[in-house]
Amino acid sequence: MSSSVSQAEQELSDEERAGLELIRETKGIHQSEFWKELDVSSRQGSRIVTTLLEKDLIDRFETVHKGNRTYFLRPVSSDLNFALLMAGDMLSPMIGEESINKTSDAFSQWVMNLAFVEYQE
Repeated sequence: MSSSVSQAEQELSDEERAGLELIRETKGIHQSEFWKELDVSSRQGSRIVTTLLEKDLIDRFETVHKGNRTYFLRPVSSDLNFALLMAGDMLSPMIGEESINKTSDAFSQWVMNLAFVEYQE
């Protein structure tokens, strides 16, 4: 299982996954446009949205678009895990660096600390 894909996402049908990707790629879309972009009926579109809402993968807000009441669908922001950048109490030396010097003392120390923390667990 990929760590970037949640359990909820793995349980999605192909249509639901396509809907989630559309919402993520557009960084939000009106529901009245959503089902048209997916090339499904408005009823199918509503079912997909309901599933994505129930799985907490999107948010939905009432709005007016082109003179009609509709909803704006937006992807839920995922919580970032900054612990992945830590080795014990040391922050990764690669943050903000364009190129990584794998032979630097800072990098070597961080890797050693990372191995030590893993070994202790």
